Amino acid sequence: QGECWSLFLGFNLIFQFKTINKGKKTNIIDSMLRMLEQYSSNLEDLIRERTEELEIEKQKTEKLLSQMLPPSVAEALKTGGTVEPEYFDQVTIYFSDIVGFTTISALSEPIEVVDLLNDLYTLFDAVIGNHDVYKVRLCYKESKLSLIQKP
Repeated sequence: QGECWSLFLGFNLIFQFKTINKGKKTNIIDSMLRMLEQYSSNLEDLIRERTEELEIEKQKTEKLLSQMLPPSVAEALKTGGTVEPEYFDQVTIYFSDIVGFTTISALSEPIEVVDLLNDLYTLFDAVIGNHDVYKVRLCYKESKLSLIQKP
């Protein structure tokens, strides 16, 4: 009875293997190697995709960091360095308000408000670009600029 059972199990394994291989004549080692190669290839593709996604996110983060901080500070933070406080003999802090912004917003289409703010901030950036200063922050409805001398 034991021999009969082992023959049945052996036949069953062969039958399962042939079903997996769709009747092709191949040995189990070749099949396992082929499966491992396919698995390895899929993993390499997945790693490549994730690495590309990570690089894109890293670039976005670096761009945001460079927009929020002076270049020397952003670079120090990216490299894990310390940022020493600086002293300036003279600074200018600029605050502005868009007079009538609430009324303008109420009477305008949303895209018109966005265009107005975009044009205004673009103008600020152009003016700032003509001087040796760094824009620290822009806020809703008003612009807060700390003008820092560039190194």
